[in-house]
Amino acid sequence: MTIESLKELLGLEKKGTTVFAFFGPSGTGKSFRAKLVAQRYGIKVIIDDGLLIQDDEILAGKSAKLEKNYMGAVRAALFDDKEHRDSVARAIIKNKIKKILILGTSEKMVNKIAVRLQLPLPEKYIRIEDISTPEQMEEARRSRQIEGKHVIPVRSYEVKNQSYSKIFYDSIRVSTAKNQFLYKLLGKIFGKKDTEPSQNTKLFEKSLVRPAFSQSERKECSHAVLAQMTMSFIGEFNEHVRIKKLTVRNEKNGYTFIMTVDVPLGRELTQISEELKAFIISMIEKKLKLRIEDVYIVVDKLILPKSA
Repeated sequence: MTIESLKELLGLEKKGTTVFAFFGPSGTGKSFRAKLVAQRYGIKVIIDDGLLIQDDEILAGKSAKLEKNYMGAVRAALFDDKEHRDSVARAIIKNKIKKILILGTSEKMVNKIAVRLQLPLPEKYIRIEDISTPEQMEEARRSRQIEGKHVIPVRSYEVKNQSYSKIFYDSIRVSTAKNQFLYKLLGKIFGKKDTEPSQNTKLFEKSLVRPAFSQSERKECSHAVLAQMTMSFIGEFNEHVRIKKLTVRNEKNGYTFIMTVDVPLGRELTQISEELKAFIISMIEKKLKLRIEDVYIVVDKLILPKSA
C-alpha cells in the first residue's frame, strides 16, 4: 500500500497542515540538527520527544526527558497518554499551524505520531544520514551513551524556568549557515536549486539536559575496579606492555588516568603511546559506559625482546 492510499484510507489527506518527517536512530543528533532542517523548508514548528515547539519555545506537551525510566520516555514520545496528545492536537488547531516537522527514530514512529495527533502523514521523509556525516553521528552517540546528554531544541530559559530545571545541564548557541558555500552545499543535499541564504538566517539556542532516566541509570565505578579493568585492557592491547603505576582522578565529566608503563623495544614511542591511549578510552567507554576525559602515558623503560 502506498503512502497516498494510506492517507486516503485514514481520511488524513486534507487537514490544512503539511507534515515533514525527520528520522534516524536514537542518539544520532536529530534534535541538534532539527533547526537546520526546519529552516530549510520554512518550518517554524517541531514535534520532538513529546513537545510541540514553535520558534524555539515550548508551545504544548511534556518532554519525554522528564520520565524516570526509558519505557516511560518512549511512551511520552509516542503520545500514548490521551490527555497529553489531546493537548498538543488542540494547540496545533488553535495556532493554525501550516507546517510541522516531526522527529522520530523511524518512519513508522513518525507516522504513528502523526496519526495520533490527527495530522496528515508526512509528505517528505528526511533521514539523519542525509544531513550528517558518520563522524558527526558517532560523536552524537558518544555524547548520549557516555555523558548522558540530550538536546531539547528550545531556549535555556524555557527549561530553567519550568519543571525541566532539575534535568537542565547547559545551553549551546548555534548559527545557521550564512555563506554562499554552505548554502550551495545544503542545496545539493536537499536537492533544491534555491540555495541563496534566507532572511531567517540567525543565531539560535538549544538546551542540553540529562534526563531523569539517564541520571538514574548512570554508573559509578571505584578507582580500584577501574585500575583492575584498565590493566586487563592493556593486556589485550599488548601482553608485553607492563603497567608500573596507575592513578585515577575524578573530573567534572568523567575520569583522567595517569600511568607509567614499560613497553617493548622496536616501536616508535609516540605511536605506541597514542595507540594505547585510544585503545584504553575505547574499551572503557564501550565496556563500562564511562566517560574518560584523558589518559596520560609515561614510558619508563624499553623492554628488550626475549630471545627465542
